[in-house]
Amino acid sequence: MTVYLVGAGPGDPGLLTVRGAEVLARADVVVYDRLSVDVLLDLAPRSAERINVGKRPGAPTMAQQDINELLVVRGRSGGEVVRLKGGDPFVFARGGEEAQALQDAGVPFEVVPGITSAIAVPAYAGIPVTLRHSSTAFTVVTGHEDPDKSDELDWGAVARVGGTIVVLMGVGRLRRIVERLVSEGLAPETPVAVIRWGTRPEQSTLRATLGTVLEHEDDLEPPATIVIGAVAGLDLRWYEDLPLLGRRVVVTRTRGQASGLSSLLRRRGAHPVEVPTIEIVEPEDGGEALRRAAENVSDYDWIVFTSANGAERFLGLLRDARALGGTKIAAIGPATAEVIRAFNVVADLVPDRYVAEALLDAFPAAGTPPGRVLLPRAAVARDVLPDGLRSLGWNVEVVDAYRTVPVTLDAEGRRAVEEADIVTFTSSSTVENFVATYGRDHLPAIVACIGPITAQTARGLGLRVDVEAAEHTIPGLVEALENHIGRA
Repeated sequence: MTVYLVGAGPGDPGLLTVRGAEVLARADVVVYDRLSVDVLLDLAPRSAERINVGKRPGAPTMAQQDINELLVVRGRSGGEVVRLKGGDPFVFARGGEEAQALQDAGVPFEVVPGITSAIAVPAYAGIPVTLRHSSTAFTVVTGHEDPDKSDELDWGAVARVGGTIVVLMGVGRLRRIVERLVSEGLAPETPVAVIRWGTRPEQSTLRATLGTVLEHEDDLEPPATIVIGAVAGLDLRWYEDLPLLGRRVVVTRTRGQASGLSSLLRRRGAHPVEVPTIEIVEPEDGGEALRRAAENVSDYDWIVFTSANGAERFLGLLRDARALGGTKIAAIGPATAEVIRAFNVVADLVPDRYVAEALLDAFPAAGTPPGRVLLPRAAVARDVLPDGLRSLGWNVEVVDAYRTVPVTLDAEGRRAVEEADIVTFTSSSTVENFVATYGRDHLPAIVACIGPITAQTARGLGLRVDVEAAEHTIPGLVEALENHIGRA
C-alpha cells in the first residue's frame, strides 16, 4: 500500500524514468493531470482505474485540497496508487503539498522524480542552460506566482545572479518580467528564447532579445518555457530538425501492434494517433485446428509463417523449441523472423523481398515423396502462397491461426483522421476495414502503405497511394515517409 508521486517529464513519453515506468506497470489506480502524456497511461495495467484530475488554466476540475484527500483515501484503501504529474512533482507542481497530506495522514508514499522542463525543454530547443566560461549558473523561477502573495519575486536579485534565467509558466506575465529585468540592469540585447510545447511534436521556438520579444507578445501562448541569457542565443537545434516533426500520423494497426510504429514515428518527431481499424481474435474454431497442428508439429517438413501474429500464436503453443525437431521454418520477412527468434528459433528461410511471391522464388521444390508444409495464417488471406507451394510439389495444410475483425471508428477516431496529415496502412485488412468504417472522403493529405500488396488493395478500393515502402517493414515505411516529405 503506497502512493507514488511520479514525475511524467515535460511531454516526450521517452523521458519518463525507468522507476516511473516500473511503478506504473503495477498500479491499481492512476491519478493524472492534463500535463501527463496520454500514452503513458497505457503503461498501467488495463485493469487499473484511471482518474483525471486535470486542471485547466483558471478553471480547475478538482481543487488541490480535493486531490490531496483523494490520494489519502485511495492510499488507505490498499493497492498501489500512482499520482502522475507533468515534469517533476517537486518543481512548481504542488507535489510537496500532496506529500505533506499523505505524511500527515500516515499513508506511505514515495517520490519518483521526473525530468523537469526547466532543463529538458531548452535542451530540445538546442539551448544548454550552462556553458563553460559563459554561463556557469542557472536560475529557475515561476512566472505564475500565487496571486495571494504580498511580496513579489526579487527580480533584481535574479538579474544580479547572472548566468541563465529559466522562467516556467511565465507567458502571461512576460511584459512584467521583461520590464523588471531591464529595469534591474539586464541589457535589452540579452538573448531570449520562448519555447512552446517543449519536447512534443508541436514544439516551436521563438528567438529574440529582451528588447524585441514583446513585439511578438500577441503570438505567444502557454505552455511555454522562457530562457533568458547568453545561451539563448545559441541554436544547437536537433529536435526541430527531425524529418517528421509535428506531423500527425494515423496508425491503423491493432492496438497491441501499434506501439512499435508509434514509437518509431515519435522518435522521428511525429505525433502518432492510434486509430485501430482491426482487432486480432481467435479463429472460428477457437484455435482447435492450430492446437492440433502444434501437437503434431514433427509431422511437417516446413512451417511457413506469413505474419508475426501467426508465428506468435503457433509457437506459443509449443512446450519449447525442441518440439520442432528437424522441422524447418520460413518467415516472410524480418519482423516475422524477429518474433520467431523470441521463441529461440532461427528461421531457415527469409526472402530478400517480403512478399509471398519472393518466398516462393526462394522455396525449394519438393522431393519424392513430397513433404508436408504447414501454413498457419489469417483466416482470410491470398491464395498465392499455398497455391504456389503446391505447384512446387508440396502437400500444404493451411490452418487458421487468427481472424481480423473490424473496429468501428467512433467520433473521436473520425476527428483524429480528419485532423491528421498522414494515414498509414500496414496490411490489406487495415485498408479494407478503414474504408468500410470511415469511407474514402476526407482522407489526410498523404496515404502511405507498407508494401505493394497493401497498396494494391488500397488502389482497388479507390484510394490514392502517395507512399509505398520499398522495404516492406515498419522501419521501411517510416523511411519512405521521410523521403517523401523531404522531396515535398
